[in-house]
Amino acid sequence: MSTLLKVIPFLFLIAVMFVYPQEVLVSASNGIILWANYVLPALLPFFIISDLLMKQGFVHFLGILLEPLMRPLFRLPGKASFIIAMTHTSGIPIGAILTCKMRQAGEITKYEGERLLAFTSNPSPGFMFGAVASGMLSNPALGIIIAGSVYTANIIVGLIFRFYGPPQPFQNKYSFSLSQAWKEMESVQKKNKKPFGDLLAEAIRESISTILLVGGFIVLFAVISHMLNILPIVTKLTEGISLLTGGKLSPAAGNAFIQGFLETTLGCKAAVNNFSSLHLQIGAIAFILGWGGLSVFAQVASFTAATDLRFFPFVLGRILHSFLALIISQIYLKLTVLPTMLPFTLSGGSPLWLYSLQWSTVYFGFLLLFMICCALLCLLVFSSDKR
Repeated sequence: MSTLLKVIPFLFLIAVMFVYPQEVLVSASNGIILWANYVLPALLPFFIISDLLMKQGFVHFLGILLEPLMRPLFRLPGKASFIIAMTHTSGIPIGAILTCKMRQAGEITKYEGERLLAFTSNPSPGFMFGAVASGMLSNPALGIIIAGSVYTANIIVGLIFRFYGPPQPFQNKYSFSLSQAWKEMESVQKKNKKPFGDLLAEAIRESISTILLVGGFIVLFAVISHMLNILPIVTKLTEGISLLTGGKLSPAAGNAFIQGFLETTLGCKAAVNNFSSLHLQIGAIAFILGWGGLSVFAQVASFTAATDLRFFPFVLGRILHSFLALIISQIYLKLTVLPTMLPFTLSGGSPLWLYSLQWSTVYFGFLLLFMICCALLCLLVFSSDKR
């Protein structure tokens, strides 16, 4: 019976595709356009550069410097700081990709990898400020609330997950040494004797393979989501949600959450269209962005399949993240007064992907500098405690 159940959904999808071939073509084209115009140019450079930085020992360099911060806060090695910085700047799914690479290389333990997966899945700042706040809500300043809610909730999830796994004493020495970090990076480069041309070619090959995989998931879920909208399935589900909530959640609002359950971009659009109150729009968007969508779940599952990392901690992290982002967004809306515009130009006529790449690069550098300063502060605190 279970074997048959694994086949039926795909047979049903094929049947629907035969009935609505034109709709499949349109939805698949939309998915390819989304991937080609935004995902490919915005993420591919980060994929290539992150792979090169890992192979050139920069991750080990950060590991020495940021051990005093990462170990006491998140029960993670300093090397994990690179993954946090990359996922906060370039977005989904680079956190899962780098986590799985580190686990395969033996740089992190199984529990450390599962902790990382739980709170390194979030959209990029370019997507939240550009596509959502500026494009959908027509107010770039709202990106401060949306991004602030998502990132704050993400850090809280990381602090909660520090208690995940068997208790272990701190294994780091809480040292901060530039010379030691430099020697560690030199050691990694000496071990990796491949010419730079080979390293670059290898990074490009792996990155293109990964970005094509991500594109395939985007197209597939664009088709599935569109097919569900054509069929009366979504309508029946929204009516059922409205009935279960006693009418407090309208069918239109239920549709937004169903769309967001599958894919974040469609869910955010539906939230803007189906909620009239700004508080409800921001809350629903924060919830959907925290959840990530089944498209992201499928991407992460494909990367973790090659490791021993379990998928359940990731799902639990997404659930916590979505509800925390919703709550925090409402707190921020009540406590802050936002300007109608940001103090800087959003894109200056540049394509959205270029804007995302520019600000993500700046944010990456700022975040690393901020974490290093925090590591120095933690080192001073712990050293004073020992005295």
